[in-house]
Amino acid sequence: MKRALIVVDFQNDFVDGSLGFENADRLDGILSEKIEHALERGDDLYFTKDTHEEDYLDTHEGKNLPTPHCIKGTKGHDIYGNVADYEEKATHVFEKPTFPSLGLANYLKQTDYDEVELCGLVSNICVLSNAVMVKAALPEAKIIIDRQATDSFDHELHEKALDVMEGLQIVIKGDDDA
Repeated sequence: MKRALIVVDFQNDFVDGSLGFENADRLDGILSEKIEHALERGDDLYFTKDTHEEDYLDTHEGKNLPTPHCIKGTKGHDIYGNVADYEEKATHVFEKPTFPSLGLANYLKQTDYDEVELCGLVSNICVLSNAVMVKAALPEAKIIIDRQATDSFDHELHEKALDVMEGLQIVIKGDDDA
């Protein structure tokens, strides 16, 4: 079985930076363990990184979310905590200027993964949009989200996002499945 793990936007600005939120740092150990397990199995590892330039506030996103974040070259753009140690082991790191990564989806279309798991931040924005892109790129692959390995600043939107993804035939692993 050919598998991949995608760590979505686990960056300083989403954990303890300009868009950080309470308890986001709890994912550091969970994601590190998940990555270690994936690498031991021989799975491919990918990262996405939200990536903006100094002109962020002049962009469509910046006008709607006027909080500069993940500016390339800043600490906020870097992968957070212990998870950062795995970035160099990634098959590929996709920098993306918006919520989903078209580059990731186009890349995955050329692969033959049987199973792809996504984790990271933020569940109701970048994890959701990238999961949809992965599903479009690999319609026959099993797409998985572990509810313990993603989170949001808004618990209600987090749960709704998981429900929407489940409705899109994405497997949501829960406490009992972990």
